[in-house]
Amino acid sequence: MRIKNDSYTRLLFMQEKIIILDFGSQTTQLIGRRIRELNVYCEIVPYNKFPFDDDSVKGVILSGSPFSVNDTDAFKPDLNHIKGKYPILGICYGAQYLAYLSGGKVEKSDSREYGRAHLTKINSSDPLFDGISGDTQVWMSHGDSITTLPGNFEIIASTADVAVGSYKIKGESTWAVQFHPEVYHTTDGTRLLSNFLNICHSKRGWSPVSFIDTTVTELRGQLGDDKVILALSGGVDSSVTAVLLNRAIGKNLTCVFVNHGLLRKNEFENVLKDYEHLGLNVIGVDASQRFYNELAGVTEPEKKRKIIGKGFIDIFDEEAHKLEDIKWLGQGTIYPDVIESLSITGHTIKSHHNVGGLPEKMNLKLVEPLRLLFKDEVRRVGIELGMKENLIKRHPFPGPGLGIRVLGDITPEKVEIIQNADDIYIRILREYGLYDQIWQAAAILLPVKSVGVMGDERTYESTVVLRAVTSTDGMTADWAHLPYEFLAKVSNEIINKVKGVNRVVYDISSKPPATIEWE
Repeated sequence: MRIKNDSYTRLLFMQEKIIILDFGSQTTQLIGRRIRELNVYCEIVPYNKFPFDDDSVKGVILSGSPFSVNDTDAFKPDLNHIKGKYPILGICYGAQYLAYLSGGKVEKSDSREYGRAHLTKINSSDPLFDGISGDTQVWMSHGDSITTLPGNFEIIASTADVAVGSYKIKGESTWAVQFHPEVYHTTDGTRLLSNFLNICHSKRGWSPVSFIDTTVTELRGQLGDDKVILALSGGVDSSVTAVLLNRAIGKNLTCVFVNHGLLRKNEFENVLKDYEHLGLNVIGVDASQRFYNELAGVTEPEKKRKIIGKGFIDIFDEEAHKLEDIKWLGQGTIYPDVIESLSITGHTIKSHHNVGGLPEKMNLKLVEPLRLLFKDEVRRVGIELGMKENLIKRHPFPGPGLGIRVLGDITPEKVEIIQNADDIYIRILREYGLYDQIWQAAAILLPVKSVGVMGDERTYESTVVLRAVTSTDGMTADWAHLPYEFLAKVSNEIINKVKGVNRVVYDISSKPPATIEWE
């Protein structure tokens, strides 16, 4: 499928926005989410890709970076066409770079700050610190400090160890902070970002309701009477995409839901019922045996992923060719997919996971109505669209499904074991009121057997790993500290009720260094 990606230029340029220049910080996306939570639309772009032709830009934020401004390979764009034209907020590296550009000194610190610190001196008359009192907690993460400021720079906040905690450039609407206002541990971080938005005179009109109204109107204009095909996964992103498209074009949308035999227990049937209630035109294809045949004897994780991906694409292609006059492919691409598909130099480092490998011959144009949204915004849009909570609040589930939760070769018998174990795990999470506190929970079947005793008999059976993590966006994650009595109940029920399992263990690895999934 050769995909023609029609731009969303009209929608993007109509929307008043803040631009976040990404210098490679791990928290750049978090800055974006915080701005969106304040009902202001923002876009994250590589540090050297400022949209000079976009008249809707109201202000600019410079992110942190893994580099020092003194590194030879640090990112050092020309900001002369931005400074003085837009209000600017530099964060961490952004603060240091602004000072460095104007002739200030940035040096390795004798007193490096990582983690919690307190602003001991604040110029509360400065609009950036409006309503923020002294001794407020902030989160630092820097090995360099600004040791000398240019003459037209004014310090407006300090910590006990770092004199230049924040500054303003006199005669410019340019501010900078050495700390990270976007992280949870900066107690007045949201207030500070809100103050910057006030400085930018930003309207607070970005919301799920406004997004739905604008997007449905845009989709109707973009698609007209054309027909669209959409691959459903049962997950949040594709489901919300389907409902948005259905609201815009109704019967001209056809959805395809493929069962590769690696879904959760009874998921194929249950999800099809949910889609019926939404009034969607859905074709369900049960291709379980076809996938089992193609995966027989394959143990290498990446090869499994490729087989599953290709098999899905082939089936989707076959179903699409049974339909007439399809001109568009709908996809549930979301904003992190778009951001992560580009390096900060603007070069692709990985394809959108939704797009990769589609066959050239279909020659469809691409429509991605959620490509502006973060995951939590997608859920809010789904709720506003009236979708059921069990679809909106579902944990993320990988495209290859249980194929990467059965380690080693895949057989129908192994899939049945992990389906039953996973079903027990998820059910008891819900019973204990823990499901909605978890970002993602999974049961994993190891290619490991161990000795056990059941009754008076010796057993030699499989091991199941329980995995549960907390996160806000899946980019980093901590293992969930589940109650011992809960874990004991799940373990006991799995061992007693799932034939072939005699041992259950709990994964206490965080991301990084581990990943959320095992393969």
